[in-house]
Amino acid sequence: MRMLIILAAAAALSAPALADSCTAQAGAKNIHGAAQTSFMKKCSGDVKAKCASDASAKNLHGAAAKTFTDKCVREGTGA
Repeated sequence: MRMLIILAAAAALSAPALADSCTAQAGAKNIHGAAQTSFMKKCSGDVKAKCASDASAKNLHGAAAKTFTDKCVREGTGA
């Protein structure tokens, strides 16, 4: 039982590190020009929505929510 808890905690902590940023995904897909612009716009929107929902889930408000969201978006987009 203890090993199961340790494995679950390790998986939860490593999940954000496995997610690629929008810039890395665009590079991996080898897209350029207008397609890259469109992809980055959609990906950035998705990242912003996810970060905002994560901030709400953590009950962050005001400056704490803004700081968390800005950092999350910066990491998620690769900017």
